[in-house]
Amino acid sequence: MDKIEISGKHPGPPGTGLCGKLTIRGAKNAALPIQCAALLGQGTTRLRHLPRLTDVSTMNGLLRELGCSVAADMDARTVEIDPDQVGAGTLEAPYEQVKTMRASVTVMGPLLGRFGRARVSLPGGCAIGARPIDQHLKGLEALGAEVELAHGYVELRAKRLIGARFSFDKVTVGGTQNVMMAASLAKGHSLLENVAREPEVQELAVFLNKMGARISGAGTDAIEIEGVDALNGIDHAILPDRIEAGTFAIAAAITRGDVLLEHAPVDHMHAVIDKLVEAGVECRVEDGGLRVIGPERIRPIDVVTRPHPGFPTDMQAQIMVLAAMADGASVIRETIFENRFMHVPELNRLGADIVVNGNTAVIRGPTRFSGTTVMATDLRASASLVLAGLVADGQTEVRRVYHLDRGYEAIEARLRPLGAEITRYHGAGA
Repeated sequence: MDKIEISGKHPGPPGTGLCGKLTIRGAKNAALPIQCAALLGQGTTRLRHLPRLTDVSTMNGLLRELGCSVAADMDARTVEIDPDQVGAGTLEAPYEQVKTMRASVTVMGPLLGRFGRARVSLPGGCAIGARPIDQHLKGLEALGAEVELAHGYVELRAKRLIGARFSFDKVTVGGTQNVMMAASLAKGHSLLENVAREPEVQELAVFLNKMGARISGAGTDAIEIEGVDALNGIDHAILPDRIEAGTFAIAAAITRGDVLLEHAPVDHMHAVIDKLVEAGVECRVEDGGLRVIGPERIRPIDVVTRPHPGFPTDMQAQIMVLAAMADGASVIRETIFENRFMHVPELNRLGADIVVNGNTAVIRGPTRFSGTTVMATDLRASASLVLAGLVADGQTEVRRVYHLDRGYEAIEARLRPLGAEITRYHGAGA
């Protein structure tokens, strides 16, 4: 396995940290469901601005397994997906494909909506807590699907889905996306309530409407859908990644740098930007994107993760590094996933003073991180360890970086031009 080594240094005067420009890539959490949604279209869908990530490649592999013709040119960040031969296959997403990436279950809605059946392995993905798919299945059942769970698989059948009113018991991004896609080809009107409002849900609705769907309300807590008989393949560009932008913003802030994040999706980053400003970081919207300038002194902050438009759980590990650099005590409360503090022991190995009690972490700073060997446990935890390594005295070795590659494209190659001393070693580490 690969590992990443970082020769860090404690931040110097403002302006001496990471400096320059960095272009934000396409959003992983938008790309994956849109790749699945290509199953709904008659003819070829061409996606542009895809990030070069292992999760995107895994999804391409799953689509091929289902019978799609997939032509990917990841150097150009494009993929063409033709699903017209899918109905002749097994319509099964097998365990070997699904176990590495939870987003694979998002093929359920498109397969059921267009082909009337699906067999999907129960999901895997990051070990950040229980993430059941009961809300996905309840929503599909409300549309008329027959659901059976057996031998680690979900089997779904429906001759033709029927529009219905359904209220999610709790907000779920993947569940909202799955049921929305299925309802796009259902007969009649659907009203989905207590839905996720994330930008990635809104982007999927835009994509489906371009295909010919009739969806309104995405971005609010209720989505209305008028089912249509068919959808068509289209050309679509993936929006920039708000989580990647937030991660690199924190890298600039903690190093006392000055970085322009080109194409940063500022309209989707208000909760993160507000916390950075509260901590004393200068965030300036410019024509090219978002400029982030790190302060001499970082102020303590309190953070509570919530569904959008609240502070995103996918930024919790990264903002914890910022909090550790603050002059005083900060509090972070995680309300989305019950096991998303797995990065805390590794940050403490690097010198942080973080105490966890239930779903609350108290972080006492300012920390002078000291480089050592650390182990990544999940995608966003990996990013937090890289961030800490940038400001740690001496050498930090981050192992199990395959987690990192699921959500950040060549992070070491993109940080080096900004002044980071960071190197990937292939086939090494644990």
